[in-house]
Amino acid sequence: MTRKTVRIAMNGVTGRMGYRQHLVRSILALRDQGGLDLGDGTVLWPEPVLLGRREHALKALAEQHGLEHWSTDVDEVLADPTVDIYFDAQVTSAREEAIKKAIAAGKHIYTEKPTATGLDGALELARLAHEKGIKHGVVQDKLFLPGLLKLKRLIDGGFFGRILSIRGEFGYWVFEGDWQSAQRPSWNYRAEDGGGIVVDMFPHWEYVLHELFGRVTSVQALTATHIPQRWDEQDKPYDATADDAAYGVFELEGGAVAQINSSWAVRVNRDELVEFQVDGTEGSAVAGLRNCRVQHRSATPKPVWNPDIPATYSFRDQWQEIPDNAEFDNGFKAQWELFLRHVYADAPYHWDLLAGARGVQLAELGLRSSAEGRRLDVPEISL
Repeated sequence: MTRKTVRIAMNGVTGRMGYRQHLVRSILALRDQGGLDLGDGTVLWPEPVLLGRREHALKALAEQHGLEHWSTDVDEVLADPTVDIYFDAQVTSAREEAIKKAIAAGKHIYTEKPTATGLDGALELARLAHEKGIKHGVVQDKLFLPGLLKLKRLIDGGFFGRILSIRGEFGYWVFEGDWQSAQRPSWNYRAEDGGGIVVDMFPHWEYVLHELFGRVTSVQALTATHIPQRWDEQDKPYDATADDAAYGVFELEGGAVAQINSSWAVRVNRDELVEFQVDGTEGSAVAGLRNCRVQHRSATPKPVWNPDIPATYSFRDQWQEIPDNAEFDNGFKAQWELFLRHVYADAPYHWDLLAGARGVQLAELGLRSSAEGRRLDVPEISL
């Protein structure tokens, strides 16, 4: 067995998502399992190079996890020929320029979404990467959630018949920061820093809808800033200039309609923080992060509207739980493994920068739809 060291520049690992999901639960988890076996006698051994702006935070992370390499100088790391891959989990406003530099340096690119602050920039990244001949991928983690993997299993098995509609509910109450600390960084609520729930979540909904149900062909959205003032990490009040809720209707290729509510100002009264109900002619399903319940046509009750008497049954009890039937790994780690196999074993991979650009496009059109108060077509994009 040959061990091949893969040096990965990881920019933004001092942030919540970059640290927990990508560094600890993906790259370090791969090291804990002995590396990634390619099946040809080669084991990839990921060697992260931590990047960021805060020297003390990077040094502390490196010491905590026994890592040797960290830097605040992105240009110096990109100039290092032993670094193969550049990963970006920075704030959105800093991402586009950093990825351009990494592409110019010939590094393979793996990045969080959105890939840029606008469609033109996202498409330029995809074109530059294509022209450079490098491998590139965008994080699309929701596709690897156990609940959505079970949903995909149902779709592939023809469970639904003709799919009619998808209803999604996502969100939770993010504390304002005055009397309880906020669960999300303050930049998320400032439009000037690239914040906003549309920019954050519509790219997710694009790839979930595209991969499972069909390409989005139109969008009609209404956005809101329900909480106009919040408190930052220094306990100082600031004006929330970005949308914290979005209510979207998406038409899909093939005729299905999706309605998805996204909010950081909603209290959770559902089983999981995100749930999708899919209704088809032959059956329905409700899928969350981990679980998935179904109701087949043959087992569908016959409810009758009568508000004068109390319900004597539980609607939830009339659904059947889908078994796991498999071991589910962390979704971020699973996609990292696929991307590494793509880079070093030329395995198929289609969640690239062009796919990322579709997410940016949908967010851009969603914001425009809300501002103009009308439904907008979503044209196909290409290099």
